[in-house]
Amino acid sequence: MSLWSLHQVAPHLHGEVYGEGAIIPSALSIDTRTLQTGDCFVALRAERDGHDFAAQAVEKGATSLLVDHRMDLPVPQLVVKDTLLAMQVWGQARLEAVRPRAVFAVTGSVGKTSTKELLAGAVSGWKTPGNRNNTLGLPQALATLPEGLSAAVLEMGMSTPGEIQRLTELAPPDFGIITLIGTAHMENFAEGQQGIARAKGELIAGLRPGAVWAALATDPWCHWVAEQSWAAHAKPLWVGEDGPWGWRAPKSLGPKGESFVLQADAREIEVRLQLCGAHQVRNAALAGCIAFAAGWSLEAIARGLGEVKPEPGRGRLHELKQGGSLLDESYNASPDSMLATARALKDLDGGTTYAVLGCIRELGAGAEAAHRDTGAKLRAQGVERVLVFGEQAMALAEGFGRGAMAFPDFEAMRDDERGLSAIPADARILVKGSRYYRTERAVDFLLSRLG
Repeated sequence: MSLWSLHQVAPHLHGEVYGEGAIIPSALSIDTRTLQTGDCFVALRAERDGHDFAAQAVEKGATSLLVDHRMDLPVPQLVVKDTLLAMQVWGQARLEAVRPRAVFAVTGSVGKTSTKELLAGAVSGWKTPGNRNNTLGLPQALATLPEGLSAAVLEMGMSTPGEIQRLTELAPPDFGIITLIGTAHMENFAEGQQGIARAKGELIAGLRPGAVWAALATDPWCHWVAEQSWAAHAKPLWVGEDGPWGWRAPKSLGPKGESFVLQADAREIEVRLQLCGAHQVRNAALAGCIAFAAGWSLEAIARGLGEVKPEPGRGRLHELKQGGSLLDESYNASPDSMLATARALKDLDGGTTYAVLGCIRELGAGAEAAHRDTGAKLRAQGVERVLVFGEQAMALAEGFGRGAMAFPDFEAMRDDERGLSAIPADARILVKGSRYYRTERAVDFLLSRLG
């Protein structure tokens, strides 16, 4: 079964085709800025009406449109009542039609993207690209899911209750992982961390009866999830250090990555990762254990884990010209992930350790206290210098104490002679911050100067 034509998908969406219905979109696009030639442009009604951009999409190479009314444009059009629902049903129906032998779903407050990459490597599976982990991105990716796959690994994110439930309705998983239940998006949950646990637990509630899911044995909120009546149909697999499922003998290889022994049901195998940091050992152990529980061989798992390379913004390591190192974790941040990635600095090549940070968003009323606490914990972990910008920069810097500098915005941190320009060429540098702050700008600046 090749990818679907407009005629083939129309009955699933209760839509009507105008124009050449045999055309087969190469992908779905919801943004003219990233649209590729051959895509079907989906005109979503949100803050801005996607129909206003349909003509621009055609000019950029869209060969078809998914719209809620016929438009005077020279390309085939699939007209539906609700374009968002239609896109979601398209992805749902495609997964049902070409469903792989195993569908894995990964969520968590920390490390879900890295764990998705590691699990896809372990099972040699298809994976959701980039950050397509929400009710727009996931069905958009699934709409052109290839046939004949042995495994698909889906990242499922959330910022409010009910989102993961909807994702599991669109793509029911056979196996699951919760990497960690932390404090990300706290401002959206009146129940605090229990509310976050309940929302992450929607993945477990959406598993098929008898399914297996993996979590860290040390995560109390994952144990809380396992105790809930709505999770009773699925079996938790507790992954930990020196346990029957988990890892032992972790060792930093410095800039070359990490090594450890993966333990799975009384069997074990050595794994060498190209990703840096002890947190990546935990991610890899979660991925390896659930892959083994799903029927993959330890040998294939170890080989696949070892082939995964870090992506920009998600643990990519740069060796600097005068002996320093820059760990690019700029894509996003939570208090837990900021601390986990900072621990990796001590094992890198170079001199003074610097954390170059953007603040953390969506922490609600506790944002100032959380930043102050994160600053204190960074110092306790041995970080020597902190440069931080954003709304709560002063709180984090005060929590860290002497050696920290706070700036109102990135430009101030870049232009102040005590800011980025003061970092020595042999430093060990972590760059991290919430997506809102675009801390990849610090990566680009530092690499242009020191790389």
